[in-house]
Amino acid sequence: MARYVLNDPELDDIIRQIVADASDNEHGDLIREIITTALKLHRDGADRGELRLVNTALKEIRYSMLVFSKDRHRPKVTMYGSARMPPGHPEYTLASEFARIMVERDWAVITGAGPGIMAAGNQGAGRAASYGVNIRLPFEAESNGFIDQDKLINFKYFFTRKLGFVKESSGFALFPGGFGTMDETFELLTLIQTGKSDMHPIVMVETEGSDYWSEWDAFVRKELVGGGLITSDDLNLYKLTTDPTAAADEICSFYANYESQRYVDGSLILRIRRPPTDEQLSSLNDGYADILAEGTIQSIDPTEIEIRDSDSLDSARLAFRFDRRQFGKLRAMIDDINSWVDVTPTSRPGVPFTEEQQERPW
Repeated sequence: MARYVLNDPELDDIIRQIVADASDNEHGDLIREIITTALKLHRDGADRGELRLVNTALKEIRYSMLVFSKDRHRPKVTMYGSARMPPGHPEYTLASEFARIMVERDWAVITGAGPGIMAAGNQGAGRAASYGVNIRLPFEAESNGFIDQDKLINFKYFFTRKLGFVKESSGFALFPGGFGTMDETFELLTLIQTGKSDMHPIVMVETEGSDYWSEWDAFVRKELVGGGLITSDDLNLYKLTTDPTAAADEICSFYANYESQRYVDGSLILRIRRPPTDEQLSSLNDGYADILAEGTIQSIDPTEIEIRDSDSLDSARLAFRFDRRQFGKLRAMIDDINSWVDVTPTSRPGVPFTEEQQERPW
């Protein structure tokens, strides 16, 4: 692949020197490309409005990553929902209770920092576990008051804000809301259905007697599945409930055995806490052969690339040539992998098994 440079040896050398002088970390090649892109925009004659867009987006993304980098060890759940649900509304109470339960399980909560469901989530989580990604709007400019300033990011653009939600979250809880909630719901499902985001648990929560998500689900089944616009397996990507504890269980149980994923040399690697028995591996190959582009599902040791990156080396691994299309069925496969172990309410990313769990026969 051709190097990404300005094709001006003197300027390219200056960029290399600036980056070297600023830091000697291993990612200097990417920093050089970022600087090169900025100078290419300058050479391209981009107008001031275009440059302001790129500049603002880059600054927002950078600051968001800085804020969240201070609490990398703690998994986070993003809560979406209406800004118009007042305190005391049943949906507000439900959202607050869900957030409280998640924090008891040592998760943090991210909301859009506004009123309504967002305020409920931050109020239930408490300041120590609350993050907010606020959008600057003429009619909803202030954060909800339940978030400390060092855990609050203010965004000008929706697209950078949405990136902050998805990049930093290990699970998603969706409560009733308006156009914004629908936008976030369908974008989140699209990202996972197309493989543009790693697999994550998504739970849709409504109060007992409400038909908000029930009617939405009925529409999806009738019009999208019934019309052949999505497959029935895509329904595996989300779950519905009216119980805040069940919603928390749905998110946590996703990490009962499954940990993370990575593509290496064309193979999808699923990192898991406990490797399969021969019988379990055979069952996976029988049940999920149709999602393979070729070959079989295999239990493997860490790959050379993962060893080089010190990437989850203590985890077991499953490797296969995924067709990169049937993500709904991949989610079902992950559910099966999680069924191999006892699900505990505190299951979450990055938490190893207890000594007693490790000693339990597979």
